Amino acid sequence: MFSKNQLKYYANLNQKKYRVLEQKFLVEGQKLIIEALHSKLNCEVILTTHSFRESNPSFFRNKFLNDIKIELISHNDLERISDTQTPQGIIGVFDIPKYKLQNLGKEKIIIGLESIADPGNMGTIIRNCDWFGINFIITSTDCAESYNPKVIRSSAGSVFHINVIEFENFYEELDQLKKNQYKVLVADLRGEDLYSFGNIDRTVIVFSNEAHGPSQELLNRADHILTIPRKGKAESLNVASASAIILSELSRK
Repeated sequence: MFSKNQLKYYANLNQKKYRVLEQKFLVEGQKLIIEALHSKLNCEVILTTHSFRESNPSFFRNKFLNDIKIELISHNDLERISDTQTPQGIIGVFDIPKYKLQNLGKEKIIIGLESIADPGNMGTIIRNCDWFGINFIITSTDCAESYNPKVIRSSAGSVFHINVIEFENFYEELDQLKKNQYKVLVADLRGEDLYSFGNIDRTVIVFSNEAHGPSQELLNRADHILTIPRKGKAESLNVASASAIILSELSRK
């Protein structure tokens, strides 16, 4: 029997403060759960309804579920835990992995995110980074949290493949990377032409809040400011779209 305390505990994980406190997060839907398990994240329990289990027998025969605790709960209880309006019938509870910046000598490109507050943009940037083989993303504390359910969904599970590390001292971390021979490139509306920019080696590419642009603190640390040349009349590019264009160009150099 699922207790009220258990229900409250898992429902609270939809809030960042409880995810930080408990170091756990929720993953909803069988595709994302399998993606998280493939990525070797530790799963505490899978919560599912009787009807979902009856309708999806092949899912529960997956070898990745062999040692995972599975708890049957009512549809109403699952709705209270779910972050979505139409729950898919299954939720996984996972431990937040502890990542550190390490083996940086092997990393040609690291991504920095400053004040990317929109979960959709945050998740899409993470997905773009995964596509282009980026292993490390560092973020400021005012970015959307990487284990926010909306970020997980918009990343399509790519957040499970990348080391996303939030730094309270984001600018100090950039300073440290510069001491380790990394150049800091900042994307902005005005700057050097992306397509004329030379070869890169050991680079931190930083994307900022599209409404406010890069902060002065960030610009003070920039070795280069890059822009995507505008051909039409659009005022700006969505930051997630801009990240895909810049990563496509710079990752091939």
